[in-house]
Amino acid sequence: MTKSIRTLICLNFIVFTFCSGPDSTKLLDYSKWETFGGTKDAARYSASSQINKENVKNLEVAWTFNTGDATERSQIQCQPIVVDGVLFATSPQVNVFALDAATGKLLWRFNPFQLLGGQNSWAGTNRGVTYWEEGDDKRILFTAGNWLMALNATDGRPIETFGDGGKVDLQKNLDTDMEEFLIVSNTPGIIYKDKLIMGMRLSEGLDAAPGHIRAFNVKTGEREWIFHTIPHPGEFGHDTWEAEYWDKIGAANNWAGMSLDDERGIVYVPTGSAAYDFWGGYRHGQNLFANSLIALDASTGERIWHFQAIHHDIWDRDFPANPNLIRIKKDGKWLDAVAQTSKQGYIYVFDRVTGEPVWPIHEKAVPQSEIPGDKSWPTQPHPSLPEPFMRMAYTENEILKLTPEWEQEIRSKLENVKYGDMWLPPSHEHGIVLFPGMDGGAEWGGSSFDPYTQTMYINANEIPWVIKMGANPKFENLGQGIYVNYCANCHGVDRKGNPPAFPTLMDLNKNFTATSLDALIKNGKGAMPAFAHIADDDRKLLVEYLLGKEQDPNAEKKELEGGVELLTPQYVMQGYSRLLTEDGYPGIQPPWGTLTAMDMNTGKIKWQSVLGEFDELTEKGFEPTGSENYGGPVTTAGGLVFIAATKDEKIRAFDKDTGKVLWEAKLPAAGHATPAVYEKNGKQFVVIACGGGKGTKSGDAYVAFALPEIEKN
Repeated sequence: MTKSIRTLICLNFIVFTFCSGPDSTKLLDYSKWETFGGTKDAARYSASSQINKENVKNLEVAWTFNTGDATERSQIQCQPIVVDGVLFATSPQVNVFALDAATGKLLWRFNPFQLLGGQNSWAGTNRGVTYWEEGDDKRILFTAGNWLMALNATDGRPIETFGDGGKVDLQKNLDTDMEEFLIVSNTPGIIYKDKLIMGMRLSEGLDAAPGHIRAFNVKTGEREWIFHTIPHPGEFGHDTWEAEYWDKIGAANNWAGMSLDDERGIVYVPTGSAAYDFWGGYRHGQNLFANSLIALDASTGERIWHFQAIHHDIWDRDFPANPNLIRIKKDGKWLDAVAQTSKQGYIYVFDRVTGEPVWPIHEKAVPQSEIPGDKSWPTQPHPSLPEPFMRMAYTENEILKLTPEWEQEIRSKLENVKYGDMWLPPSHEHGIVLFPGMDGGAEWGGSSFDPYTQTMYINANEIPWVIKMGANPKFENLGQGIYVNYCANCHGVDRKGNPPAFPTLMDLNKNFTATSLDALIKNGKGAMPAFAHIADDDRKLLVEYLLGKEQDPNAEKKELEGGVELLTPQYVMQGYSRLLTEDGYPGIQPPWGTLTAMDMNTGKIKWQSVLGEFDELTEKGFEPTGSENYGGPVTTAGGLVFIAATKDEKIRAFDKDTGKVLWEAKLPAAGHATPAVYEKNGKQFVVIACGGGKGTKSGDAYVAFALPEIEKN
């Protein structure tokens, strides 16, 4: 083929692509990957087409970078960003580093605990960093534990004029009397002009901080505005909370990140549930702005519009990812919209400016809670379109039947457990199957949107969970009461946990002394948060209980109800528990993990493919089942959808038009993160963080894939 013919074909392709889609002047520059989600609209889309359907089979490892600080249960959930050929990312221990994006060579590395003098040595999981520049002033902003920090992007040194010597304490300036909270901002903030707008991860219990949204000055670290997600007296939505307790309830926080319409100056903020997650006896009412998508003026923090997806949430159905800002064709006209995925398998779509639903959303009656003290909301919103991207209920037909033994095993676990409706309320008299499950449906990896075909790509978990509630008694052992308040959600009231995600806490005296266990609780480790906010005396009682020591008879006996510090749910969830066989397989008919292509012009599914595989089941003759997956997809102009996410430790490329797998590669550990796609020196790269965790082995690698040199020319 001659060069002139190749040029003509390429020009025709470009003209067709741009003319068949929305006005290209309305779209962002998708050739860069400079923010969480690739661009501020969270498209997770790359205009790079060097890697395409025909040559993707030839991808090979271009470079690998090992961070060297993985631990037994560590993870890397980070999606890197790339600015001017430099890749910025974080390690399992939240060291921030810069690499040459073409070679993986380390340029600089920063350990945040050097700036903290060794204090607060738990930083939690981290999903990336934020970049800002003004002239020669180039900064990386990130969080470690409750600290927001600013580094010089060129050399990794702290910006000493930012906050207190380069750091800002996120426990301060929350417009609350208390400051000793668990706060971790695990998802990067988003930049609007000279403001960094941020959310935060908080406790799941009634010790949670209020989840207010804040904007900080990028140069000084000063707070510029705050939006109260639990409204104060006189603010819109305050009457949706109980007057007696509104200032003692926490969460309703943004932990999933946010998206920004830079041109209009609107930031779109999805929030999670209010505490306590599964019993709302102190928060009767609709509970604005928990479980809401909120459009805020990015300059002032003023509310423009909002939509609440769950009223008075008792299912922990947080919005799990930042929304996609999309441009679609509706009734023959182009419309700027915002699409929010959910754990419950719905996508909610709104006019970006007015907040009007693109398709009708109907309030429908749902089963009501019978737990004493709680009052669930009588209706919940159901969007008419887009179509749900997963099954909506766990029914008799969905019980696992791959083998008679597994079916019998699952049925035995369903004794005194109700199922069949996604809105069954948690009960103190029987268990319920929560499906879609605690981790979705959609999850924090986010979705990808192709702006030229108006197609959204969503990966989902189809894993049932079992929720059981129990009364929170007046404990004679004060340490046991403290345990239930802070630890039982993860490790169960019986302390048996749900390995490997939540280890057992039985027989801790074999591996810990009082001193070492106190340090672990205070500082955290791996996926376990730091509980430095627990009072020293209470932490001592907790340690004594966990080690099986006698209760100090002289300890002051405190009430377990009422008051700011001791507000406690009357009923507690008995522990996070997936419905699994003893072999670890989900108790539902496959697929267990899916990737769906949704036509956002029509709200109809284009295709759905299985995502993930259990090799041992395939070898036995079973069709690929899919697997639980964490991390999102990236779509490219080359006709591909790249996604890792699965527990089988693979990364795959799907044909974005058909859903067929065109390429896969084994990773050194599971890639529980979203890939980044970029070009440097005329070469396209796909990089994925391989941190493992979530029941798989932990890792410390970033792996970049590219075509052989001969093919990129």
